[in-house]
Amino acid sequence: MLLLTLRGTPTLYQGDEIGIGEVPIPADRVRDPQELRQPGIGLGRDRSRTPMPWDASPFAGFGTTEPWLPLNPDWPVRNVAAQEADPASMLHLHRRLLALRRAEPALHGGTMRLIDAPAGVIAYERERGGRRLRVLLNLTGETVAVDWTGTPLLSTVGGTPRPGALRADEGIVLA
Repeated sequence: MLLLTLRGTPTLYQGDEIGIGEVPIPADRVRDPQELRQPGIGLGRDRSRTPMPWDASPFAGFGTTEPWLPLNPDWPVRNVAAQEADPASMLHLHRRLLALRRAEPALHGGTMRLIDAPAGVIAYERERGGRRLRVLLNLTGETVAVDWTGTPLLSTVGGTPRPGALRADEGIVLA
């Protein structure tokens, strides 16, 4: 949510939109030249260049033979097809965030002002053309008391945000 509510050009790398992290690559499967030249230092890019898991079929729908790099370990459940079918998925959250960014010029231009917030919470206002939005991001694993008012436009947790609080890892955009 932070990336898509700040000014500038957001960059989503393949797999970000479905929540894939870096994949551990066994030494015998390394392909990146930098990692091959200096093994074990962690300079290689293979961990973030694994095949995109499209579905739960063999080889994740990426092809008909074993891919050159291993798939993320949870690809049978964390793949595009599974997330397409789940309205509460990371993929659908990214789509809602992108649609909100397109609809709200304040999210891709205009000004930004930090707002005081409790520890573990990032809060800021975005404004453009008289339209002001507030973004609150709880970076903790706990519910945090936050005095907020406004109309919720989007919550990362889904459902209606709780007035006066941000749930664990919740982000909200308010009008």
